[in-house]
Amino acid sequence: MTTTDQTAPPAASATGGATTTTDWVARAEALAPELDRRAAEHDRTGELVTPSLALLRAEGFLGAPVPADLGGGGATHAEACAVLRTLGRACGSTAVTQSMHYHLTGTQVWRHRHGQPAEAILRRVAAEDLFLVSAGASDWVGSNGTARAVDGGFRVSARKAPASGAAFGDILVTSIRWDDAPDGPTVLHCSVPFAAEGVSVERTWDTVGLRGTGSDTVVLDDVFVPEAAVSLQRPADRWHPVWNTVLGTALPLILSAYVGIADRAVEEALAVARQRLDRPGIESAVGVMLDHRAAAEDAVAAMIARADDLWFPNTDDVGAFALTRKAAAARAVEATTRAALDVAGGLGYSRGVIERCHRDALGARYHPLPETAQVAFTGRVALGLDPVG
Repeated sequence: MTTTDQTAPPAASATGGATTTTDWVARAEALAPELDRRAAEHDRTGELVTPSLALLRAEGFLGAPVPADLGGGGATHAEACAVLRTLGRACGSTAVTQSMHYHLTGTQVWRHRHGQPAEAILRRVAAEDLFLVSAGASDWVGSNGTARAVDGGFRVSARKAPASGAAFGDILVTSIRWDDAPDGPTVLHCSVPFAAEGVSVERTWDTVGLRGTGSDTVVLDDVFVPEAAVSLQRPADRWHPVWNTVLGTALPLILSAYVGIADRAVEEALAVARQRLDRPGIESAVGVMLDHRAAAEDAVAAMIARADDLWFPNTDDVGAFALTRKAAAARAVEATTRAALDVAGGLGYSRGVIERCHRDALGARYHPLPETAQVAFTGRVALGLDPVG
């Protein structure tokens, strides 16, 4: 097997391909009240937002980012981000879970646009309404798990978490560490159907916020992965351009969901403030809140623009740009929801929408990379060094 070239030039111009006139944002707005109706109960129980994800599936949202000429909804990357922001206003858990599927789908769209083999999985997502599950931070540069070569592929074992929407998933998009590979420690990037023998989901997600994402642990117990399911082999513990593809695609989508969460906190806080205009300092408190929200919007807008509808080159500069804006957006989202609590005053301390938004917003800081690692990454790229040392 060979390592996929992640830096191949685009196979076509950015203006080529079929388009669609579907207004995906308007369709998301139409579904938002139903998602909103369920949000509090899923937060209370910690149960996965399965009904909301099923509704999105039934309405065609899983294949929305797949190019129209491959049978999908033809939504642009920016439109997918706007959909997630809209969903985030209604239910943070649904939006963040959907963003995990969208970033995996979007990464395949990037590969397709850059002449790499991705058409088959994109057609399947569109035709079969497949939900792709990310294995989260356990798939970062070093990965985890064990693999051994067998006839026709590999036998793999691992515990992968957090895996948002795992119990709803069709295919786990993951990576496995292969320490005794012929060329030294290697990471295998692969896809594993949840229906495969040896795959199970262990209920482990019990958190402060985003409780309905069902980001449980996927257990792989001696699962057979055929050679054809391995899309990339790369050296373990070393930076690879594939991560610039993931960062440039994923972070605008994920943080768009969080900006939607901040939007909802602002809406709720403004409703309280308008009933208490005689409260000293209320105007300034609202202004601070809106300043933070604007900073979050600007950081995400910059990432979306740099992504160039997934025609961006997967250079280290792109990865560093996305990570820097991710850190800024995460700070600003959290500051927005904290300021919304201040605007609401004592009411904000009661269990309710603003309080839930604040707890959900805290999740933004935990998506790769944590800020301490991000600043080192950004600094190393600026100095012309390998991003991860």
